Amino acid sequence: MRYEEFTIEGRNAVLEAFRSGKTIDRLFIQDGCQDGPVKSITREAKKGDTIITFVKKERLDQLSESGKHQGVIAYAAAYEYAEVEDILNAAEKKGEPPFLILLDGIEDPHNLGAIIRTANQAGAHGVIIPKRRAAGLTATVVKASAGAINYTPVAKVTNLSATIEELKTKGIWFVCADMEGETMYRLNLRGPIGLVIGSEGEGVGRLIREKCDFAAKIPMFGNIDSLNASVAMGILSYEIVRQRMA
Repeated sequence: MRYEEFTIEGRNAVLEAFRSGKTIDRLFIQDGCQDGPVKSITREAKKGDTIITFVKKERLDQLSESGKHQGVIAYAAAYEYAEVEDILNAAEKKGEPPFLILLDGIEDPHNLGAIIRTANQAGAHGVIIPKRRAAGLTATVVKASAGAINYTPVAKVTNLSATIEELKTKGIWFVCADMEGETMYRLNLRGPIGLVIGSEGEGVGRLIREKCDFAAKIPMFGNIDSLNASVAMGILSYEIVRQRMA
C-alpha cells in the first residue's frame, strides 16, 4: 500500500488521477459544468466505485484548499484499498481461520483509524467497509491507525449485505454487536468469524443484523447506554481472541 495525496483539485489533475489508477473515493462537481473535460472526468469516475456529487460553487469554494478547483474536487484514498480476497488469502497464508471486521455506518475517521489499529493488535486479517455512509481511508484515518494501516488490509465493497452472503458460502459466520443480543461470554466465537460493528447512534442496520448468525451484547453497568464504536469493537475482538487462545 502506498500513500496518496488526499485532496485533488482542478480538472487536469483530477482526470490524470483517474487515468493513473489512483483510488478516488468521492468526486464533487459544480452544478452546470458539462464541458468536455468534466464529461471525461465523470466517465472515468463511473468506471469505478467513485461517489459523484453535484454541488453549488459556494460549496466547492468551502471544500477547496487551493482556491483553484475549476469546478472539480476529488478525494483520493490515503492508501490503496485491498480486495476481500486479499484478506482471506492473508488468513490462509498464516494458517488461521479468517477473522474479519466489518463496519456498518462508521463515518468518523478517528473511529475507523482506531478500529484498524485494534484489528491489527487483535490479529484480525482485515477490515471491510461499505462504499456509502462510511469513512474512507483519509489522512486522518492513517494517522489514527498509528501505522497499523501498513499491515491490516482494508477492503471497500459496494454492498455489505451481499458481501456477508458471499463470505458465508466460504464457511465464515457472523456476529454483530447489538444491545438486544446474547451476552458475549455465552457465545461460541471460535472458528472463521466476521465481527460486525455499527455506528454509535444507530448500531448495526436491520438488514445487516438479519444477515448475522448471532448478536453479541457487551455487559454494561454504568449510567449511559452505549460505548464508542471503536471501544466496543475492541472489547468484542478480544473476547474472540480469548476464546481462540483457550
